[in-house]
Amino acid sequence: MTQDILKKAIALTLSLPHSLKFSHAQILTRLRAHALTFPLSLLLLSCSPQIETHFCTSEDILLIPQSTEQARLSRYQRRQSCNDVLAYIPDTTQLSHRPMRYVRVNVHFMNSADSSQNYWGDEAITFAEKMIGNVNIDLTNNAKMNLPLGNDTPVLPTQYRLRLTGQPDTPDDKGIYCHFDDELYYHVHKGKNRNISKRDAINKYSIQKDSVVNIFLMPHHPDSVISKSYAGGVVGVALGTAIKLGGDFKSRRPYWHYRQTLNHEVGHVFGLQHTWAYNDGCSDTPKNPNCWNKGSGVCDSLLSNNLMDYNAWQLALTPCQIGRVHRMMSKEGRKRNMLIPTWCTLDSSKTVYIRDTVVWRGAYDLEGHIKIERGGSLEIQCRAALPPDAHIKIAAGGELILNNGQLHNACEQTWEGILIESKGEEKGILKLQGDYTIEDMRMPIAGLAVTEETTEKSSNNTIRQLKKN
Repeated sequence: MTQDILKKAIALTLSLPHSLKFSHAQILTRLRAHALTFPLSLLLLSCSPQIETHFCTSEDILLIPQSTEQARLSRYQRRQSCNDVLAYIPDTTQLSHRPMRYVRVNVHFMNSADSSQNYWGDEAITFAEKMIGNVNIDLTNNAKMNLPLGNDTPVLPTQYRLRLTGQPDTPDDKGIYCHFDDELYYHVHKGKNRNISKRDAINKYSIQKDSVVNIFLMPHHPDSVISKSYAGGVVGVALGTAIKLGGDFKSRRPYWHYRQTLNHEVGHVFGLQHTWAYNDGCSDTPKNPNCWNKGSGVCDSLLSNNLMDYNAWQLALTPCQIGRVHRMMSKEGRKRNMLIPTWCTLDSSKTVYIRDTVVWRGAYDLEGHIKIERGGSLEIQCRAALPPDAHIKIAAGGELILNNGQLHNACEQTWEGILIESKGEEKGILKLQGDYTIEDMRMPIAGLAVTEETTEKSSNNTIRQLKKN
């Protein structure tokens, strides 16, 4: 065989142009040198450990036992990790771990029967789209806090936006609606006839109220506007998952004039409170005199620009406030239902790579796979939801630690399972400790009992497996 290869190589070389040809002796010398090294390379390659992959078995699990007292403490620690606001603050070095969240909204223009008090038709559509667009611009360009003076409060990405959402079964529905109703179109926020907290318009006209934040733009009542004692500026109120904005829409003030108040009320929907005089649960939002604009006295310097204060800017959200919003978005309930469930669709381009030591406190709703590379360690202390068909792959020399943590799918579907890579004697490891839960996996962990509804339990630990069809 070697002689045949030599002959073919010589023939091929002799057919080359003169400038590229080697002598017969040069060809033999080069080929003999390679003939010695090529088998050696094959030998080294055949001796190198090969990477093999298999779905996790009971032999890949390292179970860390606990005493009764440690188990009791584990349940407490899990609650602490899941409820800690600081655990939900976006990490700018790992933004892929906490993907962008989108709040579904629609907009209702309340108008008089003669259509004289508010926008309608194409004007209403343009106004609503640009208003929501400007809200998202402010959320994109989170501002540095003015207070406390000389502060070094980090300016972090908010990681949430608003998305106009129509009815999915109605073609061309943009999520923008006009209502002409003389009895319910107006807003009164002061006086004996005030209706700021009434839900009549919300109850009558809300659309997709279980999954969309309904925003009602309501003109001030004409009788109120002519009164000198009535302040007819932009006012708002959040009522559960609905928002009412009162304003002088008849005067055709521009769309951006309403963006700050709307953003403020969305903050209320997702758990934010006023900051100027109360304990809002955040240490980075200092109490302040609540000055609307620069003026004399304390308002000469102690001027807030925080979104949840009453001021002319309302452009800044602190890390703690952003954390509070994302904690609310992660909790099961009506508020979370207002989000587009992007965690229910697998996007492989959003795979999370773990290359060093990472600890996840708080809940995580992922949109891609998880790949723990060699030397990487991921510790989950609350819950991590994987999208349908996603998997976790633990490379040889990597580890996944469920320390009171939960792995599941948050869409009433199944994720694929845990893949273990091995290379020689080294392999990926799954460590289980404390009050852990693994469920909704399509590929069961071999070596554990599997039935339609069987739960393997030890103390407070759960591995719930589905029967493989």
